[in-house]
Amino acid sequence: MTSLFNRLQPAQKLRISTKAIAQLLKIPQHLIVRVECWQYVVFVHRRDRGGQFISYRQLQQWLNATAYQIQNCTTWQQLRQLWQAIEVDYNKYNKQYQDQSYQFLSKIWTKRWQMLWPSPESAAWF
Repeated sequence: MTSLFNRLQPAQKLRISTKAIAQLLKIPQHLIVRVECWQYVVFVHRRDRGGQFISYRQLQQWLNATAYQIQNCTTWQQLRQLWQAIEVDYNKYNKQYQDQSYQFLSKIWTKRWQMLWPSPESAAWF
């Protein structure tokens, strides 16, 4: 099973702005000198306190990319496998997630599951 991190490839695929970092850190944007996307973390150079590491999992872009993965599953088997990867990642790194992240992803997953899961009438031909 491919890990969620490997599916998302955040360092290569996520576009992270200084505005998004400032909102996450609840600081004015002018305090951010630059943002570096490293392989496993984001390094933020700040005027007021030097460097700071941020997990990709804390960013809205991470949630958006995960939601995109959910919404683009074409079979319920793919969707179930993706949810297993999400749960493994969340259980292992739950301190790196924002409070409402799991609920947000769960709602999107449930909606997609309902779209993909066959109705009892169509299950006869499985």
